[in-house]
Amino acid sequence: MTHDAGLLQATVCLPPDRDQHRVPLFGFQLDPIGLSEAVERIYGWVASGEACCRFVVTPNVDHAVLHHRNAGLRRAYQHASLVLADGMPVVVAARLLGRAIPGRVAGSDLAPALFAASQQHGGLRVYLLGAGPGVAERAAANITARWPAVRIVGTYSPPIGFERDPQENETILTKIAAARPDVLIVGLGAPKQELWVDAHRERIEAGVTLCIGATIDFLAGEKRRAPPWMRSVGLEWLHRVAGEPRRLLGRYARDAWIFPRLVWSEWVGNARRRGHRSGSSNV
Repeated sequence: MTHDAGLLQATVCLPPDRDQHRVPLFGFQLDPIGLSEAVERIYGWVASGEACCRFVVTPNVDHAVLHHRNAGLRRAYQHASLVLADGMPVVVAARLLGRAIPGRVAGSDLAPALFAASQQHGGLRVYLLGAGPGVAERAAANITARWPAVRIVGTYSPPIGFERDPQENETILTKIAAARPDVLIVGLGAPKQELWVDAHRERIEAGVTLCIGATIDFLAGEKRRAPPWMRSVGLEWLHRVAGEPRRLLGRYARDAWIFPRLVWSEWVGNARRRGHRSGSSNV
């Protein structure tokens, strides 16, 4: 897929039905769709050629905890065009709370699914932003070898602290604009990636931007995902902690303490609303 050079003067653009079908959970609004529907929706946005900055976020337990504490992340989620449940604990909590969520859509599944559909959609131009030096290049080589219809039009690993450097941000935006990708994959980790995309959403010249964490590392073979059986039963977090205990153990301990409180708070809120509606109907 290609774009005319003048099309992508990015402006904020949200799907017109976003408030009608989204499911409220933990203060954000989830899109209750599966992986195949997410892929088709993204390709539809790319094909439309609209002058929009659409971006996708994939909340897991850690994101839910951060969302509760970080006002900037809450703003980013409000602007996101697609909010997909990543993480079985989020899906299970949603179902326990009576929310209709079809299942998990992990960012690390979304990118390969987009690539797999590229042939039938006439190809896909992709830019990889994030991961360590050289990692995105290895990911690019693996992607083009496996999915020939995907064209990697650029890669960039920004330096530490780049988000606070206006000149570096300008460099990144210029590189993206020159490459004219259909899809920009941002792998900077949460909440940095969501905050950066939201801050620059009016200037990101890409059809769709995906904020999907460690996906570039997975595609490069830098990190290995959990076996499918661990993912299916919600134990991918255990696999990641075992691989990076120093970096992740503290985060997961914090999340294990806070997330059940978020679920309880949501349940209490639901019960109060039901009680209020019941009382109103008896008046």
